[in-house]
Amino acid sequence: MPAKGVDSSHVLTGEDLLARFTALDAFLTKHQALWKPRPFTHLSLAWEASYPELASWLRGRSLEDAENAHNQPAGLADAPEPFASLAALSAELSAVGELPGHALEAAGHRLNVDVPGRKWQQIEAFASRLSFASQPTHWLDWCSGKGHLGRRLLGAGQQLTCVEYDPALVVSGQALNQRHHLHALHVEQDVLAANASDVLSGNHTPVALHACGDLHVRLMQLASAAGCQQLAIAPCCYNRTSRTEYQALSAAGLESLLRLSLEDLALPMSETVTAGARVRRQRDTSMARRLAFDLLQRRLRGIDEYLPTPSLPSAWLDKPFADYCHDLAALKELSTIGSQDWPALEAAGWQRLSEVRNLELLRGLFRRPLELWLNLDRALFLVEQGYVVRLGTFCDAPLTPRNFMLLAERV
Repeated sequence: MPAKGVDSSHVLTGEDLLARFTALDAFLTKHQALWKPRPFTHLSLAWEASYPELASWLRGRSLEDAENAHNQPAGLADAPEPFASLAALSAELSAVGELPGHALEAAGHRLNVDVPGRKWQQIEAFASRLSFASQPTHWLDWCSGKGHLGRRLLGAGQQLTCVEYDPALVVSGQALNQRHHLHALHVEQDVLAANASDVLSGNHTPVALHACGDLHVRLMQLASAAGCQQLAIAPCCYNRTSRTEYQALSAAGLESLLRLSLEDLALPMSETVTAGARVRRQRDTSMARRLAFDLLQRRLRGIDEYLPTPSLPSAWLDKPFADYCHDLAALKELSTIGSQDWPALEAAGWQRLSEVRNLELLRGLFRRPLELWLNLDRALFLVEQGYVVRLGTFCDAPLTPRNFMLLAERV
């Protein structure tokens, strides 16, 4: 059933921002017991007792079934309720229109050299959605890397400043400017440092394409304080923050009853662009082994709870399964393992992986609503700073799932 008062067909602006935030906040808060617990760390989930038919159906599906539905969980039309109802509401609440595009001037000769194809396509898409009431005079590429986005935007009569933390990328960016005969200033700066405000002034138009977590939040805070008339951000990696839980930015966000941990903030990032077969197999083997070891460590410790393990070099996957478990147990300072039925334990890990991936599909229905909630919190913060804000998408999800874009200007 569509959410009352929600029109999902267009770019969000004005009163729509708060209306959508309020609707999403109610949806996410009401159903947090369905999306907060991670199947990877729990042998059973509390919601399974409430929806046994759905739980049984999901657990009975194959790993291949889960893989096929991962990026489009709402497409599981034959799933028992409440899956279909939640999927419909999720789609309704998280639908946002595409920002209007415009044709770009042709890129300079070989400007896309050294830029991976997908990244260049994202830059082109982002740049084509930039439209402001007045033409920018001085672009500021925030967390710029080598400055590829800034160079693509730089037009006749405009200036460009690229701000980057990594000195090697600053040097590479300057070298690329010389190669392309472009004049741009590259500044080495930790944007989280106290003096970061020094690189921003009111005549800048800051842009940030996939600056992670605290980095794009810092830009919004500093740009609004500096009096920047325009800015454009495509947020990314909401869990990359120095805090232990989410700190809301807007008044509406601060009033929300949602409390988001770093694990919760990682949920939107769990949607991935399809990887190659070898990468998928390596990822699956790693996860199946971790899940098998989880079953083992619960027995060894006599404690039925998940035990976090460190990320391991990929070479560990070349070890025989028994050696893998012995070595990981030693890392975690567990007691002697003793004799085990290693083939059965390894098979149990793969079975658990299949169940986990399919149970995750229910959480997947809340990925996009949560990401939009986070973007709306940013949009409402900017409105409070005196900006007119437009929130929409700048490209299709296959190019990047992080395709929300905030355009803000003081008119």
